[in-house]
Amino acid sequence: MIIKARIKEKPVREIFITTEFIRLDSALKLADAVQSGGHAKIIIQDGEVKVNGEVCTMRGKKLHPGDEIAVPFMKIVVREK
Repeated sequence: MIIKARIKEKPVREIFITTEFIRLDSALKLADAVQSGGHAKIIIQDGEVKVNGEVCTMRGKKLHPGDEIAVPFMKIVVREK
């Protein structure tokens, strides 16, 4: 028997900022990827968040337009408004 699996692509959400940068924890909240700042802190510290393809454990990491965030269930792209 052959079993074929299809991997579903993560939904992509864009967030728009009018400032030079946004902090990682704030970006996760803005994208509705977390329910609170405490939830953001936990998933960041647990290494579940990647910024531009690399695991990031700094919740205050400055993100600029063009940066990409990946969490287990979503991809987030920072855009300039």
